[in-house]
Amino acid sequence: MKGSSSQCLQQTTIMPRRKHILIVDDDPDQRLGLHIRLKANNYSTSFAGDAMTSILEARKKQPDLIILDLGLPAGDGFVVMERLRNITPLAVVPVIVVSARASETSRERALKAGARAYLHKPVDNDELLAVIHQAIDA
Repeated sequence: MKGSSSQCLQQTTIMPRRKHILIVDDDPDQRLGLHIRLKANNYSTSFAGDAMTSILEARKKQPDLIILDLGLPAGDGFVVMERLRNITPLAVVPVIVVSARASETSRERALKAGARAYLHKPVDNDELLAVIHQAIDA
């Protein structure tokens, strides 16, 4: 019989998971600004305002990338990078340092500690997105 058994073809579109970025900065305005920029470019975000919380949040969220300020309460960004490198699932997560520290010594130390890039505040939006793309989307 025609029409007695109908087959429905269901197309399933698999949407790629949005990349998740942990923003670590003690300045709420900096966190919000980065969140707005990243959300507009289809990234999901979470936040930490100090070194201790950043490690806990990284363990919880398993981010694809971490944007890290160096000047943090409860330990600086260098301590955070050292601790991340000692946690197996987090040791491979790319870190981009975004800091107001303009010294070449801080930059060299951050890169030696494993940062993929060192950007100065205020960070240029296009430069930040290019570095993120290079680190996790390419």
